Amino acid sequence: LHYPLRRQRQMCIRDSDRVYIVTNRNEVMCLDINGQANGNDGDFKDEAKYLTDKGQKPQVLKPTDADIIWKFDMREELGVFPHNITNCAPLIIGNKIVVTTSNGVDWTHTNMPNPKAPALCMLDKNTGKYLGEEASGVSSRTLHSNWSSPAGGKVGDRDVILFGGGDGFLYGLDTATDDKDGVNVLKELWKIDANPADRRMKDGKPLKYATYAGPSEVIATPVYYNNRVYVPIGQDPEHGEGLGNFICIDVATGKKVWNNDTLHRSLSTPAIADGLIYVSDFSGFIHCLDAETGKTVWKFDTRSHIWGSPLLADGKVYVGTEDGDLIMIAAGRTMKELGRVDMRSPVYASPVITNGTLYIATPTHLYAIGGSAVASASPAASPAKKAQKQESVAQIEARMAENARKLRQAHDVLVSC
Repeated sequence: LHYPLRRQRQMCIRDSDRVYIVTNRNEVMCLDINGQANGNDGDFKDEAKYLTDKGQKPQVLKPTDADIIWKFDMREELGVFPHNITNCAPLIIGNKIVVTTSNGVDWTHTNMPNPKAPALCMLDKNTGKYLGEEASGVSSRTLHSNWSSPAGGKVGDRDVILFGGGDGFLYGLDTATDDKDGVNVLKELWKIDANPADRRMKDGKPLKYATYAGPSEVIATPVYYNNRVYVPIGQDPEHGEGLGNFICIDVATGKKVWNNDTLHRSLSTPAIADGLIYVSDFSGFIHCLDAETGKTVWKFDTRSHIWGSPLLADGKVYVGTEDGDLIMIAAGRTMKELGRVDMRSPVYASPVITNGTLYIATPTHLYAIGGSAVASASPAASPAKKAQKQESVAQIEARMAENARKLRQAHDVLVSC
């Protein structure tokens, strides 16, 4: 589902027996979770050709091949020009699916091929039919690209989309649409600049993008928590380190509640629990902020760049670093490093835990650690179960260290061959 040399970077979303993804071909796609094993379902019947490189004979489909239910090509349908790569985790709201288009600048980094193309669109999740798009002019102001995955939720009785734009603004959009010159337009409820004023202007002059103190877009996914929206600003890691900002917005009004400008640029989607926010920045700091006031509770220096987002589970914060460490810190107001494991390769992706297993991805390996011994967060757990989970954490850390040792040995053997 991707171009050669362009790896799949997007996260897929499962809804019952359907999986939704945005491919590196800039397509929104719905897949049958069973693949071809239960037949070729949906209106799309050309999987064999789709899975075959140009000039080659169509493949013979196997039960393990993908079953594409429908696809929507955003380049063809919306005139989108994705910069470098497509990046979006789809948002499902009811029977609708909302995606960022990744519309951005070209190779010159100064020219926007289609400033009128939408930065976000909405489709019918069952059919892939186009339902609407943002018309807030995001693309015309985009600094680099639109790579922030949308979030959403109920605000009163209204479904609201929360979108971090490539122009550095945070948007609240209604899923209801208006007709504007024959285009279904998502209603803009509010927008607010996630950049402090001094990131935009200095001494009456605009600051240049991709400079240390200049403005940034939103790349992280906004998080909706207790009627507020939380998100940092950041830039493509190729631009290096720079000043950032973390902003908290009242979701009903779109007004700023607070901001914390001590963060550097960040790609990290925050994790929030018990009134505390955990967020990392590209400069390598893990920040714990008070969700009510925005004040820094503690800051941990990993001494490495961080691309991914923190995982909060079982009272611990897991963060991977560019240097290849998986770092574990105790959740709470007291900063305490619990341990780290050398994965022997950069950990760009965010750690994931599901069904009692911790998953860590590097550019060369996918690790599944712990099995049933890994404890996942469960607010309803009994004291006895909590004690059992706490005991298993030491087992997790020991097993991770042992797995890393074995993998290093295997790696050394392969290299020697």
